[in-house]
Amino acid sequence: MTDKKPKKPQKLRARLPRGLVDRTPAEIAATRQMVETIREVYERYGFEPVETPAMEYTDALGKFLPDQDRPNEGVFSFQDDDEQWISLRYDLTAPLARYVAENFDTLPKPYRSYRNGYVYRNEKPGPGRFRQFMQFDADTVGSASPAADAEMCMMAADTMEALGIPRGSYVVKVNNRKVLDGVMESIGLGGDENAGKRLTVLRAIDKLDKFPVEEVRKLLGEGRKDESGDFTKGAGLNSAQADKVLVLFEIASMSAAARLSNVEFQQGVASGEITTRKAEDIRAQGIFGGIAHNLLGSSVEGLAELQEIWKLLRAGGYDDGRVRIDPSVVRGLEYYTGPVYEVELLLDTKDEKGRPVRFGSVGGGGRYDGLVSRFRGEPVPATGFSIGVSRLQAALTMLGKIDTTPEFGPVVVVVMDRNEIAQYQKFVATLRNSGIRAELYLGNPKNNLGVQFKYADRRNSPCVVIQGGDEKAKGEVQIKDLIIGAEIAGDTGNRDDYLQKQAEAQFAAKESELVEAVRKVLARHNVVWK
Repeated sequence: MTDKKPKKPQKLRARLPRGLVDRTPAEIAATRQMVETIREVYERYGFEPVETPAMEYTDALGKFLPDQDRPNEGVFSFQDDDEQWISLRYDLTAPLARYVAENFDTLPKPYRSYRNGYVYRNEKPGPGRFRQFMQFDADTVGSASPAADAEMCMMAADTMEALGIPRGSYVVKVNNRKVLDGVMESIGLGGDENAGKRLTVLRAIDKLDKFPVEEVRKLLGEGRKDESGDFTKGAGLNSAQADKVLVLFEIASMSAAARLSNVEFQQGVASGEITTRKAEDIRAQGIFGGIAHNLLGSSVEGLAELQEIWKLLRAGGYDDGRVRIDPSVVRGLEYYTGPVYEVELLLDTKDEKGRPVRFGSVGGGGRYDGLVSRFRGEPVPATGFSIGVSRLQAALTMLGKIDTTPEFGPVVVVVMDRNEIAQYQKFVATLRNSGIRAELYLGNPKNNLGVQFKYADRRNSPCVVIQGGDEKAKGEVQIKDLIIGAEIAGDTGNRDDYLQKQAEAQFAAKESELVEAVRKVLARHNVVWK
């Protein structure tokens, strides 16, 4: 009988679940900067912060599941020890509705708040489609005024420009769900019994910025098979019904030029008689006429609300191409009850493989008058806007509007003598207390200076602090400028420049002047920690 060799324990495979991403320090710093910019705009409009948990009771989220192809599987859920179902939030609006309802009597009305955080979607991941992503919302709860909706559109435009997206490179598009409800009624999909089918139609329409019209027609009909072979069941409309739905988008695509003769329009623009603002007004009025001509029923009320919003936008000066009426805007969630809006980037660029990329929608929102009412049993009007921070950051990065270079790491105090750790830690504390990022090298204390310098380089440190026995006897430290050191390594210039840089690359300073010496290096290279 032979002894069997014991099996080696299997190493755990390091892997990330599909639809999730790890984020680098540079990406996190960019997000922080974006969030701060958005916050400043939202607060300028008078919104105040609130924070809700990432988990809610599943019934608080209700039937309003996110856009996904497998009903009732759009959220991540689990049961707690009381057998209550809890779900990760799929947006920031449903949790806000619960918060407002729970604190209704103590909150000022209208209640104006903003919040940002990650949301979670249990749906098929794909390019630019993640299961965890960040949103930044602002909402006004307790106002039925169209001015609240117009304000969201204005704020969306101001936020895009604050983030560095120039005017003309984005558009805020506005529609009204009541107009879409009129379409549904006209094709026989009114009433609660058709709620599911209506949602399927709306989700199909919402894909128009991603798919050609003929592919959307498939989603309105029997269904569509994607490139991977996955089949998405359609809404089951017949050809005549699909035509009536899609006619809205013919109205939306009509430009101001199409509403006048091309000659008239070009002459008017050339002479300055037709300004961008006037062109947008012509376009909006034409769309209003197209809707009124083609639709009946609840769309009449929706049309009146759109006209009032347009009046307010004109008064604010946002009718210059920044905001426009567009009947193609749907939004994928069922809870919208009135005006809906969407921010679209108009810039085209190419990915790392040279393929054209169109970013499309990077934010949106709308009126959801029934969401808080589920908890209160009384009408509570509300409207809100959400920026997809993760998606917008990806777009801004690809467009070169976000600095993705790694930020500078901390100043590193190296270990020359293992018996002097306390002294080195004192240097670190002195730097930190002066507002300078600093750390003590915590690797193997037997590592020589070369290994420690290589560590500092990988940390992108601007400089290191050194004190050996000779420096200690003199009450000094050596400051090594790693940035100049890197320049010297690749320098092919003249001897005088080389000697000058060499003198700056490493110099002595008294212990009492440590902070001033390090600041001299930081100022030399404009080192800023984000």
